[in-house]
Amino acid sequence: MKDRLYRDVEKLARDLDEKRRRGARVVLANGCFDILHVGHVRYLEEAAALGDLLVVAVNDDDSTRGLKGDGRPVMPGEERAELLLALRCVDRCLLFGAPTVDEIIRILRPDIHAKGTDYTVDTVPEIESARAVGTRTVITGDRKSHASRDVIRKVRGDGRS
Repeated sequence: MKDRLYRDVEKLARDLDEKRRRGARVVLANGCFDILHVGHVRYLEEAAALGDLLVVAVNDDDSTRGLKGDGRPVMPGEERAELLLALRCVDRCLLFGAPTVDEIIRILRPDIHAKGTDYTVDTVPEIESARAVGTRTVITGDRKSHASRDVIRKVRGDGRS
């Protein structure tokens, strides 16, 4: 599993180039995935069905904390990535430290960038970067009715998120 977890986007790009030469279509999904839940699985399975190789960019601990606030992440980034790599639909993971995947899109040039249903194509933060390199943006997954913060709140039993 460790051979499918990347920290260097340039190395991942080189590895993906080899797959592309053989005709593979690359799909990129991204997120914190702090507490894996069924909404994540549905998002990733639908994203994977759009291509041949699903790469999931996972926010590292510092960027997750910046996006989600104090007390997050609940699990370290490497463990979150390992859980994702255990899913049949996930081919590669990349740990990254930015709030968006703009730079990753510019370097990897995926065929498709999949985002969850908490976005529309027009509200995806990386839409301009995707358009600039010819990446198609697609919304996947079921209606946003699951959230890590809700799972955390339920486990704590105290209403905090």
